[in-house]
Amino acid sequence: MTNNQDFLSVLNARSQDIFRRLVERYLETGEPVGSRQLSRALDISLSPASVRNVMADLEDLGLIAAPHTSAGRAPTQSGLRFFVDAMLEVGAVNEEERRAISQNFADVAQHEKVEDVLTQASQVLSGLSRGAGLVMAPKADIVLKHIEFVQLEKNLAMAVMVGEDGHVENRVFPIPPGLTMSELAQASNYLSSFVVGHTLKEALQQMEKAQQRQQTELDDLTNALVEAGLATLSKDNNDASPTLIVRGRANLINDTMANEELDKVRQLFDELESKKAIIDLLSDTRDADGVRIFIGSENKLFSLSGSSVILSPFTDHNDKVVGVVGVIGPTRLNYARIVPAVDYTAHVVSKLIHKRG
Repeated sequence: MTNNQDFLSVLNARSQDIFRRLVERYLETGEPVGSRQLSRALDISLSPASVRNVMADLEDLGLIAAPHTSAGRAPTQSGLRFFVDAMLEVGAVNEEERRAISQNFADVAQHEKVEDVLTQASQVLSGLSRGAGLVMAPKADIVLKHIEFVQLEKNLAMAVMVGEDGHVENRVFPIPPGLTMSELAQASNYLSSFVVGHTLKEALQQMEKAQQRQQTELDDLTNALVEAGLATLSKDNNDASPTLIVRGRANLINDTMANEELDKVRQLFDELESKKAIIDLLSDTRDADGVRIFIGSENKLFSLSGSSVILSPFTDHNDKVVGVVGVIGPTRLNYARIVPAVDYTAHVVSKLIHKRG
């Protein structure tokens, strides 16, 4: 039985209340919960023996289990999923946290670089959750304000691209033998007439249209240089690896962890560096409407470490989803508090990016 409606159909109000109290207590303390604790926490008078009977039913349904040799019970992954989907009450971010989140972005609000905003988002979420803050976005095409070729060696040159946000990228590539400095300058000027105020992709499209309309103004050697440079720039610019920013990794490691647990967390971060894993996770979330919550093995990236991740998409000035912000933490995250905080942070990031549009 795995469907939330199935669980709801077999759990009466008392069983649901006991289950909810057990999960809330577990999320608060991280410790298995016993029948005596639950009996004291309930609004109605119910003996520990009666509570144990209900807990036995919950265990039969696969919603709770006894970790190791503990006398208490903790929610299973299925139980946490059921709690999050059917019982979790998520409100808006309280005014104090709203102000704290907004204030944390005050220093980067005027920065030109979007990456500064994304880095701050990761830092903010790490501090709020005491987990790891995570930001993912596709590699952005920079809007260029300057481009030139610089000769390094006899048959080697470097293309220098400067973006409107101050971002600088360099690419080294081979050049035709016998090229003069004046031809190098001519090639730079020719490119500049197309790229300023545009992305490299847009500039290439404009150049192709121009070349279809008329013969190139460049001689053979200079034209060969432009083509070689653009081929190199285009190849690197099409790299699909996304931007990944993680802050607060140390929050996921504590002194009481067994070596096996430490290895799992380290492997998680190794996998986070994998382009394929991040692209898959980004794809899973960018099409979502609002916050997504992955618990344990629900996402293959986090299955080994047993972590949970809460993600929310952010948008650009065209209201197009361009990335996600989120939190990685243990499965006993304070979902009720962190879900709205992640959602609000995504809203702030979107707002700041909109201003740069």
